[in-house]
Amino acid sequence: MKSFRVSVHIVPRKGLLDPQGKAVADALHTLGFHAVGDVHVGRHLVIETAASDAAAAEGAVREMCSRLLANPVTEDFEIAGVAAS
Repeated sequence: MKSFRVSVHIVPRKGLLDPQGKAVADALHTLGFHAVGDVHVGRHLVIETAASDAAAAEGAVREMCSRLLANPVTEDFEIAGVAAS
């Protein structure tokens, strides 16, 4: 077994109310960043896990997200990277 670091981004689903994202977008507009459209505030997780290879590590983390880390009704997630550690 090797050790892997897997990066995951979890964000609210498009079309759902994101009050934090709206507040950030409004603040950016107030500061003069008028080109900013929607902002989505989410979570970034880095999970260290043991697996036989990178694909197995990604698969395990994908299952963790589906079963616990991300709410499938209100959130989307993406695996941003898998690296041996």
